[in-house]
Amino acid sequence: MSRKRILVSFILMAVVVTISGCKKTEPQPEAVQAPEFRWQIDQFADLKILRYQVPGFEALTPSQKELVYYLSEAALCGRDIIFDENYKYNLTIRKTLDAIVEGYKGDRTDPRWEKFMVYVKRVWFSNGIHHHYSTDKFLPEIEPDYFAELVRGSQGVSFPVAAGQSLDDFVAFLRPILFDPTVAPKKVSLDSTKDLVTSSAVNFYDGVTQADVEKYYEKITDKKDPTPVSYGLNSRLVRKDGKIVEQVASIDGLYGPAIKQIVFWLEKAVAVAENDQQKKTIEALIKYYRTGNLKDFDAYNVLWVGDMQSRIDFVNGFIEVYNDPMGRKATWESLVNFKDLEATKRADIISANAQWFEDNSPVDPKFKKKEVKGVAAKVITAAIIGGDCYPSTPIGINLPNANWIRVNYGSKSVTLENINYSYNQASLTSGLGPEFSSSPEELERVRTYGGQAGNIHTDFHEVLGHGSGQLLPGVTPESLKNYHSTIEEARGDLFALYFLMDPKTVELGLLPNVEAAKSAYDVEVRNGLMTQLTRIQPGKTIEESHMRDRALIAHWVYEKGLPENVISRISRDGKTYFVINDYGKLRKLYGDLLAEIQRITSEGDYEAAKSLVEAYGVKVDPDLHKEVLARYAKLNLAPYTGFINPVYTPVTGASGKIIDIKISLPEDYVGQMMEYGKKYGFL
Repeated sequence: MSRKRILVSFILMAVVVTISGCKKTEPQPEAVQAPEFRWQIDQFADLKILRYQVPGFEALTPSQKELVYYLSEAALCGRDIIFDENYKYNLTIRKTLDAIVEGYKGDRTDPRWEKFMVYVKRVWFSNGIHHHYSTDKFLPEIEPDYFAELVRGSQGVSFPVAAGQSLDDFVAFLRPILFDPTVAPKKVSLDSTKDLVTSSAVNFYDGVTQADVEKYYEKITDKKDPTPVSYGLNSRLVRKDGKIVEQVASIDGLYGPAIKQIVFWLEKAVAVAENDQQKKTIEALIKYYRTGNLKDFDAYNVLWVGDMQSRIDFVNGFIEVYNDPMGRKATWESLVNFKDLEATKRADIISANAQWFEDNSPVDPKFKKKEVKGVAAKVITAAIIGGDCYPSTPIGINLPNANWIRVNYGSKSVTLENINYSYNQASLTSGLGPEFSSSPEELERVRTYGGQAGNIHTDFHEVLGHGSGQLLPGVTPESLKNYHSTIEEARGDLFALYFLMDPKTVELGLLPNVEAAKSAYDVEVRNGLMTQLTRIQPGKTIEESHMRDRALIAHWVYEKGLPENVISRISRDGKTYFVINDYGKLRKLYGDLLAEIQRITSEGDYEAAKSLVEAYGVKVDPDLHKEVLARYAKLNLAPYTGFINPVYTPVTGASGKIIDIKISLPEDYVGQMMEYGKKYGFL
């Protein structure tokens, strides 16, 4: 699939400010929030936790607030699903950790307890025991014997002990899972030299190999179907009694207890839907959850993408395939939101000119859409995030992912304005920009224009980039296998980068001048070549798809531009910097690479995708990496960010009917995680 979702993380490393949308740039200095609101509430390991405000919620009608509340409850009820999808023992582990946090009666001032709590919070953050971004397994920084002591010292709580299993046996069972680095070392392996399925710990397959998976879906796929379902999207493929079968997620199937609760709240949402279209959309989603039939999922998506009038909107389901090394099976996620009416005006301009941008793309005409349909874009305020969107959330989303729906019915693109703003506010005191900017002029340009350029970059990436181009007959997104996500994200980024520098962008009033576009180029080059390396451990290669995308683009244009010195690498006072010498020629290089990436996508050219990604998107310069890590360490920053959700509380009248919904913004990350474990633990 292609997310068609943009993660903000890389931007936080690129500038002092942030970039919005696909990449949110830093906010303008005058946008600083009043100091009484505390944005960051926790920091541990390589992670920090922020809060986000929900501006405009109080102005919604009582009925709209009630709808947000019901959809938010549905969003939170799927939490167990993502834990289980990420690794088959994650729920057992999380329930064990929760029980210790609640029930341990020993010394909580012991330094080992603090280390244990860091591990617990990392598991909560990553929805399991593998890093949410690198997908490497992380280990507790305590001894196994101390963990056993914590279990035995917890009172008044229960552990997920199997029938007939003693507590000691249970601890012994967990020991290698938690402490042995060779057990399930990688959630998602994209190493094409290995069996992608058996070398990945993600819980989409059981007892099958990569060859089994390829053979199974090759057999059941109807390649002549012009409207194919997303085969395998909502299932687990297992070998049972010698046969390979799909366990399909539905109210009576895989993940049934959690899906039953999701449906419960969706049914309440139907009663307060804003209009008939939205009502039909929610009812279609309920039908899909009841049947598990992917044709019902497509029917829901057609209705959902056609709902242009509702103020309240949502994503809920098995959506993105980034965590499947085969690029087929989706993790569960949810996002509840409402339209930011003022900020959406810029998205309206982009949507209205979508055909112009498609026609003027540097892509081969045979890969372009002759008629761009249904490109709907809006800027939204996130009300709640759940599943694979929580606590680390995208800042831009473009859905649905089915290519035929996008071609025939269009797509929705959104930028999460309040999430971007939270990132911006939290990053204002960061020393990252001053440390890695090559000159005061470059830093000032990003400070002046970064936020605005970042917003437009995201809008272009989501609205136009992912919605551009077309696949040739018989080609499916799965054709690129483990390289699909990287290629798709690169396609979105390149489309945005190419048109940021186009005079049309200034003509439409999206950017004030070409200097604003240059600020986005500065950030993209610096991040792709250097600052995103702060997320990688020494000796490791780049594995996450978004990071590979950014590295691929930056290294490709750097290499191709060497003859004309488009980008130069300089050293000053023992520090490396990258300087763009010719922005116009750099734009031309972005266009050349976009044309090739679109060709690869349209033709499903796996070998070309593999060659491009492996050559430019994976390798790390060890000397530069060492330098970047040393410079970054002095800043005392956490490279990854997640959020704590607001809380919605119903207010009832004398008759018991809900008359209002109150919102509060908690500051206790541990408290929210413990509450979620109790309230939304259905599996």
